Amino acid sequence: MKTFTFLKALNSPFKPFKLKWYCGKIAIGTPYFFPRRWVNNPDKPGYQMQVSKKVGFDFVGLGWKTKWTNTDYRFEWAPLISFVFFKWQVAVMFIAPEQDHYWEAWLYYYYDTDKSKSKAERMAQCRREFPMIWKTSNLSKQTSETIDYYTKVLKKKYL
Repeated sequence: MKTFTFLKALNSPFKPFKLKWYCGKIAIGTPYFFPRRWVNNPDKPGYQMQVSKKVGFDFVGLGWKTKWTNTDYRFEWAPLISFVFFKWQVAVMFIAPEQDHYWEAWLYYYYDTDKSKSKAERMAQCRREFPMIWKTSNLSKQTSETIDYYTKVLKKKYL
């Protein structure tokens, strides 16, 4: 299932993500809105309206899109599993280190590197073709820093 494709990151050069649990009143969106479902609108035949879920599961896969080209990946939301029981929610969120950089680099690694090569060779291709080097500036302190986010998201063996 495409919803769970992100789990393949666990068997890749990328650091494993962590689980973050939430238990309490409904507060976690799936992804943008609280858990809801669509029903036929009794006042407008042929139209539907949304209502809050009373009981149910939601499985939310990794949210991403491409922007300017087929390899210009943009992270949108992290995967999660949500269970709602009346006004209560139990959610499990999959949290990666440096989420934006992690998932964008993983998407390139997964979809756009040569799968006939080893993980190390694919990672070298990924770093060459999809660099994650960012320069940050602090104007008030007149300083800047260059960060290679691969050093933050990859297992040490692949650095």
